[in-house]
Amino acid sequence: MAKRDFYEVLGVDKGASEAEIKKAYRKLALKYHPDKNPDDKEAEEKFKEAAEAYEILSNKEKKAQYDRFGHAGMGGAAGGGFGGGMSMDDIFSQFGDIFGGGGFGGFGGFGGGGQRGRRVNRGSNIRVKVKMTLKDIVNGVEKKIKVNKYVKCNSCSGSGAEGSSGFSTCDTCSGSGHVNRVTNTFLGQMQTTTTCPKCGGEGKTITNKCNSCHGDGIVKADETIELKIPAGVEDGMQLSVGGKGNMGPRNGIAGDLIVLIEEEEHAELKRDGNNILYDLYISFADAILGTEVAVPTVNGKAKIKIEPGTQGGKVLRLRNKGIPDINGYRTGDQLVNVNVWTPQNLSKEEKEAIEKLRDSKNFKPNPTANDKGFFERMKDYFR
Repeated sequence: MAKRDFYEVLGVDKGASEAEIKKAYRKLALKYHPDKNPDDKEAEEKFKEAAEAYEILSNKEKKAQYDRFGHAGMGGAAGGGFGGGMSMDDIFSQFGDIFGGGGFGGFGGFGGGGQRGRRVNRGSNIRVKVKMTLKDIVNGVEKKIKVNKYVKCNSCSGSGAEGSSGFSTCDTCSGSGHVNRVTNTFLGQMQTTTTCPKCGGEGKTITNKCNSCHGDGIVKADETIELKIPAGVEDGMQLSVGGKGNMGPRNGIAGDLIVLIEEEEHAELKRDGNNILYDLYISFADAILGTEVAVPTVNGKAKIKIEPGTQGGKVLRLRNKGIPDINGYRTGDQLVNVNVWTPQNLSKEEKEAIEKLRDSKNFKPNPTANDKGFFERMKDYFR
């Protein structure tokens, strides 16, 4: 099912400020939170949808990418494709920013209150370059890349501790994961609840570190990642694959994999926006008499007819043989620019034949016809 526009999901305009976006998300998160809507799958999906919209629109870089290319540019093209959405851990990790360190309006984690105020460690993003041929760009492509990155430690399941006995109750928060502070102000005493600075909200500390990861909960390993890159991307474009970056320490959440598109030059074809350009060279005789030639396209050869009397500079259009728009609005064309090749080394007999034709009326230039041909070509080019 096609994804809804992120601005529509949050109910804000494209020009909405950061504060307006945050306020709209907070309202929806409170309305559809799973603890307020137990066993309500529709509410859970709306909760996730709002969180994904906020995750993109609250990030300046991702918002700019989304505004330019839509869901395809974020790797969230309709029908699945590139990227994989957000997990519930991703969503609850946002709450420190939206609802403060003291929790989410009295709610705990998904399905209960076991992780109130816990600080979730987020891993760093990874940037990779992916080379794309013109054929890959026209058709879209699936690629497999190997990335060396931080993954969850199997020895301790990401906890960082050696066995269940490797933890002890935090002596700062007494296992609650948060601490209360009282501050004297001119309005009186104010109490605030914040995440415990010692245990990060987990309520426990590591006393016996894992031998494999030395307490970090993550280790370096190679991972093969499958990328489904949509048609229509261009050189320099960045696509984001959620959750495929470095894993965060001690059962944190993973960062993103940022894929930078690098377009390889084609030997014969050139890209011009969504159009593809090709320079065709024909002989003097073929321009006079007409012919049929095969020209290269991204996906093979295409036959085109050269009409008798074709002038050099004429542009022929092969419709829908160009590059699809990344948002799926249209497909470009292939434009074939006809160049008439003038021979430079003629035999005596060839020169004599041309001399006989030099003074022929039909071999005299016709400026009016040429001008008309130029404007006709320009009209066809911009049509």
